[in-house]
This record gives sequence, structure tokens and C-alpha cells, in this order.
Amino acid sequence: MNILIENYLFIVSIFLISLISSIFLGWVYFFLYMLKSLKKSPKLESFNRSHNRTKHSYLPKVSVILPARNEEKYILKCLDSLLNQDYPNFEIVAVNDSSTDKTGETIFNYQVKNSKVIAINSKSKPAGWTGKNWACYQGYLRATGDVFLFTDADTTHSPSVLSLAIAHLIEQKLDALTAIPRLLCEDIWTKMTLPLIWTISYVRYSPLRANNPKTKTGYFFGSFYIISRKTYEAVGTHEAVKSEIVEDGALGGIVKQEKFNLKVVRGERYVDAIWARDFSTLWHGLRRLMIPLYHQDRINAFLITIATFFLLLMPFILLSFCVFSLSSSTISNIYIGDSNHNVLRNPIFLLVNFMTIALVVLSSAIQSKYVLFNSSLYSLASPIASSIICFGFISSIIDARKKEIIKWRGRGYTIDTSQHPLR
Repeated sequence: MNILIENYLFIVSIFLISLISSIFLGWVYFFLYMLKSLKKSPKLESFNRSHNRTKHSYLPKVSVILPARNEEKYILKCLDSLLNQDYPNFEIVAVNDSSTDKTGETIFNYQVKNSKVIAINSKSKPAGWTGKNWACYQGYLRATGDVFLFTDADTTHSPSVLSLAIAHLIEQKLDALTAIPRLLCEDIWTKMTLPLIWTISYVRYSPLRANNPKTKTGYFFGSFYIISRKTYEAVGTHEAVKSEIVEDGALGGIVKQEKFNLKVVRGERYVDAIWARDFSTLWHGLRRLMIPLYHQDRINAFLITIATFFLLLMPFILLSFCVFSLSSSTISNIYIGDSNHNVLRNPIFLLVNFMTIALVVLSSAIQSKYVLFNSSLYSLASPIASSIICFGFISSIIDARKKEIIKWRGRGYTIDTSQHPLR
């Protein structure tokens, strides 16, 4: 009997030490790749705009296409930032997407005050289209520019961002360019959660991968991407992604797939965008990431959910067991072993677990301070943030086949196998 118990304890010890060691190595990779990406990813401001202006006398007309639905709180600031651009040749096609607040009234007031603004009311959305994609398409039909800038109504832009983006496009002979914005967080839940989401995303969706022609990774940030008219029409306009929920990712993916020259740059100091406004939009934002993937590739969706659980939440679960083991030795000894063989008190196990948690918290702190420009103290809430992300993904898997499972901008969406997942 003692031999069986010893074998059981040995197997449990090896499993737990192997588990936390694997998680630790995973976080070492995440941490190092995040630092590499932050350091080496191209920045919008690193481009020599003055050199470009002396070399090119032609500045293409840019049509800024701005869809807006119930954005009266943000659209004033967005329009003001666009009208304040130092780029001389542009128009703003602002599309009121069936708003029930004062968004439409605001847009038309700007049209009266400034000839650069073209205000339109989106026509009734046909079957098979999502609201934003239809609004973008309506904006395209009225646009007269050679280059399009698609942006969101809750985004603000620095005065030089359009000049810098067009300079990139011309000098480097690009077909499309998207800038990673500074993601603003209006609620404490998002401030705690977004740094960890961003850390994990940097590994899969780093600009280093997106700018590598050998990879399949391609995407746009809906808050800021410019694309030539020729390229936009060649990939099928927004009609090609008319049913997509994550339409910016889908459209950017097509541009990359069709071998057009797409570049992703860091633009946190030039573009501000609101990622989530409250816990509800944070929750449905997580579901927008996972549910389309589930409908395209269930196995991959399950694997990502499981991996996220182990990477984010398991170190904190194991830490809680360690604390419980130290404070309640009788019960823990029954299941884990006596005080001399309890793996949760093993110095190696404890050290690796604490180093793993340190990497989680440090990664979150770096993202908070240097990417999101928030206080690094939010990283101390990493256990809560990890729980939100994990249970958001788990609930997505459970609810994936329900109708109108995603709520976004006041509309309910049903996801099917046609949805493009972020890969």
C-alpha cells in the first residue's frame, strides 16, 4: 500500500512540476517575443516625412470614410481631429448608420459648416450585410478619392497622422497601411484585462509577422487603415466581407492573401481608439474573437481556449493551492501527500510558479505603461483579468450556436461558418 501511495505521489509531483514548467517556458517565449515586437515593429513616426515631400509633388486625394452608429458622445471629437489634419487634399464621407441618437444631426451640421464633410444617411441594410460593412460600402459609393482612409467614430487622430500615412504609402509603394492605435479604456475592467489580451495578441498578430510576406497573417485595425482605391476594388470592397463581424481583420486578410503590399505600423502616439466602453462591450469583444473561430475550426477554438486557461489562469490556481497547502496541511496532505512529500511545498515547484506569475504580471505592466499608457498598477489585477478572459472564451464555446449571440453597437448578430476567424 505504501508503495502505491509513493508511486501516486511521485506521478502527481512529476505532473505538476512538468505542468508549471511548461507554462513558465510558454511565458518566457511570450515575454521575449513581446519585447522583440515592441522594439523592432515599425513606427509611424519613424518615417522621414520631409524627405518624402521634397521627392513627391503629387498628393493623392484621400476620402476618409467614417461610419457611425449612435456615436453622439464621440463623433464631435473624431470629426474635429480629422478636419484638423495638415494634409491638404482630403474629404470626409460621414455615414449615419441608422442611429437613434443625435449622430446623424451632428454629421449634417458639420456638412453645413465645412465643405470637406459629405454627410449621408445609410440606406436600409440588405439581408446578409452587417451594419458597419454596409455603411462603409455606402461611403465608398460616394467617395471621390484615389485613396481611402477607413476609421471609426470613437477614434481621434493627431494632426499629422494622415500626412505620415500617405508618405508611407507613396515612398514605400504600399497598397495598404494600417496603424496600431493606442487603445483607450473607459472602465476599470478593460484597464485590467486588455494588457494581457494585448500581450498574447502580440505573439500571433505582431507587425513583424504581418509585414513578413512569407506568413499568412494579415489584418487591418478598423480605427485606422488606408488603402488605394485600386486595391480596395480589386479585393471586392466591403462587399467581399459583407457578413463579417470582425470585418477589418477579414478585409486585411484578403489583401494579404491576394499578395498586395500591406504594412502594419505602430501608431499609438498618433491614433487613439476606444476598445471597450464598459464590461458588456469588453465581454462581447472577447466573444467576437472566439465565436467566429469556433464556427470555422472547432478543434483550434478548443485548443486556444484550453491553452489560454493554462497560460493565464492555471498559475494563479496553483498558487492558491500552495497557500491552501501551507495553511491547511491536514486536508492537503490527504490528496497531495504528507508534509514531507507535498509537491505544493516543493521549493522547485514554488519557485517556478512564482516566476511564472511574475512574468504574467510584468508582461501586463509593460503593456499597460508603454503601449496603453495606463498605470502599471493595473497589472496587479492579473488574476481577475485572467479569469475574465478565460471565462469569456469558455462561454463563447458554450453559446456559439445560439442566435444573435453577439451584441455589438445595439445590434444582435448570429454567427455561422462563413465568418472569417482571426488566424
